[in-house]
Formats: sequence, C-alpha cells, structure tokens
Amino acid sequence: MKRILVVSYSQTGQLASVVRSVAAPLLDAPQVNVTFENLEPITPYAFPWPFLEFFNTFPETVYARPRPLKPLRVGKNESFDLIVLAYQVWFLSPSQPMTAFLQTPEAEAWLRGKPVITLIACRNMWLMAQETMKRTLSALGAHLIDNVVLTDRAHSAATFVSTPMWMLTGRRGPFLGGMIPAAGIAPADIAAASRFGRAIAARLPHLDAAHPHPILTGLGAVRINERLIGSETIGYRSFRVWGRLLLTLGGPGSVLRRLVLCFYVVFLAAMILTVAPVGALIKRMVAPWSRERIARQRAYFAAPSGEADGAGEFLAHG
Repeated sequence: MKRILVVSYSQTGQLASVVRSVAAPLLDAPQVNVTFENLEPITPYAFPWPFLEFFNTFPETVYARPRPLKPLRVGKNESFDLIVLAYQVWFLSPSQPMTAFLQTPEAEAWLRGKPVITLIACRNMWLMAQETMKRTLSALGAHLIDNVVLTDRAHSAATFVSTPMWMLTGRRGPFLGGMIPAAGIAPADIAAASRFGRAIAARLPHLDAAHPHPILTGLGAVRINERLIGSETIGYRSFRVWGRLLLTLGGPGSVLRRLVLCFYVVFLAAMILTVAPVGALIKRMVAPWSRERIARQRAYFAAPSGEADGAGEFLAHG
C-alpha cells in the first residue's frame, strides 16, 4: 500500500476542483491510500479581495513572511511515499499559506528524502513561483519529480481584465457582454487533469524510492509561454525591490506603507500597459536570432515533467 499526502490551500475553490480531479483516480485505486491536509490560516484571507488588501499582501508574499496557519491535522511522525503540493501563485511567488506550510516542522519531517509533485492552478505566470518552490524543496531535502500546471487558456489581454475582476468582485464573468471570457481554468481542462491521478496510481508502485524519477512525462503536464519568461523575470525583480521598500515602512496597517503602495499600484499598471508590450515586441523581433536560447529556456522551465503530450496514448493504454 502506497501512502500519498496531498497538501493544498484554495482561496477561490478552483484549485480545490483541480485537486479533486487529480485525486479521484487515486481514491479508487486499491493499492493507494490518500491523506488530505487542507491548510487553514489563523486569520483567513478574504475572498473576494478588498482592493488595497490584495496589493498589501505582496511584500510579505515575495519575502516569505506568511500569516501563520492553524495546527495541521496530520501528525508530524506520519510517513508517506509521495507528497503532492497543490498551490496558487500570488505575485509570482507561492501563496502565503503554502509558504507557511513549508516553514513548519511537519513539512521538514514529511518532505525530507521524499518524492514531491507540485500542482499549480493560476492565470498564466508561474515560472518564478516554481523557481522559489524548487529552492525551498531542495533546502528541505525533498526530491521534486514532477510539476503539473493548469492555466487560463484565454488571451493574456483578456485575462488581464477577467482575473482581477474575479479576485476583486468574486464574479468570474464573462464580462462586457461576452467580449471578455469567464476567468479561470476551463472545466474541460480541470476534468482532464484526472489523467495525472491515473498515471500516479499506475506508476507510483514502480517508483524507485532511493532514486525517484518523473512519472508524469508524456502527459502534457506543463505548457511554456516563452513570451512570458522575460516579463516574469522583470516582474519578480520589481516585486522584490518594491516589496523590500514597503517592508521598511512598517506592517500592513502602516499609513505610510499604504500611501506608497497606492503609488506603486499606479506605477505597476503603467509598466504593464506600456513597457511589457514594448518588451514583447522587441523579443518577437529578435526571436529568429535567439531560437537556441529560447529552446534551452523552455526545456529548463518545463522540467522535470516536460511539455510533451502523449495523454491520448496514456488514456487509451494507461
């Protein structure tokens, strides 16, 4: 009997739906036992977000200073054969609840020497958050064997409107009479995520615990949007610089911090609407001379599971 621990936090319920889809085949597998640890902050995060509170969380998010969690339900001395970490992306970083979990003694005990699969549900930017996750897991002695990412497939210009509207109003849309599609991951993509659960159930019994390897290759676990690599890198650096400044001005309730934060929100909107499109245009113009570098970047960020999609073959024979 293989034991799997699924750790997750879902603010809107979308990630919870993804977790249920992936876990369903595992719950039906006789050779697998699944334990769920749903993270609960002591002070809940509001949903929908109040506007200023939403932006005021980013300094602590990018500098890994999360709100504390309620006590975990699973015992520290429990042992598992596989850990699944399902998390959201906040400000190009893992969400505060997942960061808070990774700072607990339980996380260190459960993860050390164990294979880990990360499961992300987000708008479209996740590369920098996963880089942070990789560093954290390495420091904890865990072995990241797979990464699964589900994103909103709508055009970035549409999600630039729909996702904030969802976060700030609680309404997914569609908006503007259907001109802006509903925010979030398509129900069909969520349902199709069950293929990862079937693959885990089939392949986990054959996983070498001493030298764990990816078990979700060939299933289209991730899709790399090469046009967002540069934007994510610049955005993450901006969050680090401004986050450090805001932290020096006091806690989230500081009046001075809130005033400077309002200026930053205007600055951020201007950057997104002006610098980001220009950067994308320049990158497209030089693309013919940078194919090899882009290919290396795609391969790096797609690892360990890779972009290759043989899901149809697995569904037929897996």
